[in-house]
Amino acid sequence: MQRLSPTDTAFLLMERRHMPLHVGGLMMLKPPEGAPPDFAAQLAQRLLQSAQAAKPFNLRPMSRFGLAFWESDSTFDINQHLVHLALPKPGRIRELLAMCSRVHAQHLDRAYPLWRMYLIEGLEDGRIAVFFKIHHSVVDGVAAMRLIMKSMSEDPLESARMPPTWEMAPRRREPAMPVSGVATSPLGVLSGLSRGGLSAVPNVFNHLKQTWQDRRHGNPDVVTSTQAPRCLLNQPITASRRFAAQSYATPRFRNVAAAMGGTINDVVLAVCSAALRSYLLEMDALPEQPLVAVVPVSIRRDDGDSGNEIAFAMVNLATHLSDPLDRLQAIKACMDYSKARFKQLSPAELQAYAVAQMVPGALSMLSGLSRERVPANLVISHVPGPRQDMYWQGCKLDGMYPASLIIDGFAFNITVISRHDFVDFGLIGCRRTLPSLQRILDHIEDGLAELEEAVAA
Repeated sequence: MQRLSPTDTAFLLMERRHMPLHVGGLMMLKPPEGAPPDFAAQLAQRLLQSAQAAKPFNLRPMSRFGLAFWESDSTFDINQHLVHLALPKPGRIRELLAMCSRVHAQHLDRAYPLWRMYLIEGLEDGRIAVFFKIHHSVVDGVAAMRLIMKSMSEDPLESARMPPTWEMAPRRREPAMPVSGVATSPLGVLSGLSRGGLSAVPNVFNHLKQTWQDRRHGNPDVVTSTQAPRCLLNQPITASRRFAAQSYATPRFRNVAAAMGGTINDVVLAVCSAALRSYLLEMDALPEQPLVAVVPVSIRRDDGDSGNEIAFAMVNLATHLSDPLDRLQAIKACMDYSKARFKQLSPAELQAYAVAQMVPGALSMLSGLSRERVPANLVISHVPGPRQDMYWQGCKLDGMYPASLIIDGFAFNITVISRHDFVDFGLIGCRRTLPSLQRILDHIEDGLAELEEAVAA
């Protein structure tokens, strides 16, 4: 047995009927040249022959003496985890996203290891899709990406001979350089002080003191947990979900970033800001004060591919500004401030710092002292993806669209995977709370085009 960390345990304890806490993703795959019409059926039949799973795919949760543990499932049944589906005609992306919305809303059975894969055929363009979901108690965003990537290859023939994702042996947890990227959920705030201990307190306290002093002295680049305005995104949720996804060419983001001296992540946040501004204006629900995003940051310092090792930054999205370049510059300045602060903290200190930052806003919200403010408005995550063409089971990867989780008070999540040629956006929200959520994809395109025009001018 393996005891769960406090963070991983929290993801199990906080799950509710209307609030499943797994993360997922949609992979679009092009079958190999000359593939027969029943290629997907043959692939499903081959994968269903699997009789074993490696960690963490063979672990199921159990409780003993009030504590949570992982135990190996000695009766692994692939039929519980792999599902072969076909889209109703005409097999458009619309039907695919509707199917993914439904399966993502369904809970994982805790009597089994907490993951499931759906192999989906019937797309009108001949591609096949894989929707994969795994509980957030098992992995964070960076770890989930590693689990998927290690079952892929740059060589299509080699990928066809590779074991399926759940049979791949886990990586050894050896020291490595810090990972540059982010993970995927608002519940990452729960991970802080459990790792830092007393040794982290003095440095964390000094940085918190400096942050609040900077905020009190009017530094616009500092964001605290007491300034986000309550809005449409901060409502209770239902059990229904709406999943929307779209790809945008990476060079478009790179060109804007280069022109403004920023990063691709700065541009991603700026187009998300533009899209949210447009959507809330349509709904006549845009607050006068700027929205605030939680941006999870990976602090993983090894090659491990399980568990949660995340902190987060808080970012002013500048949605009160109408000029796209002004918004981008405000977002970049805010991220630069956070990066400079993070460089002075160890991973344990950073987690403690992130949690302590959220405490004032969380206490104010839970106590009911402030009905106009929330700790943040949404989560925006950016996970680094493959930097070259990749293949899975002989099929070329043609898109990776993450589907994260939402909770009460955080009814919307944007998660992004950046590949070498495309930036793939995955949006997940409460279907009833956020009507016509898919329109945000159009607003993302408009926001990116607006930035391109502005830097060209």
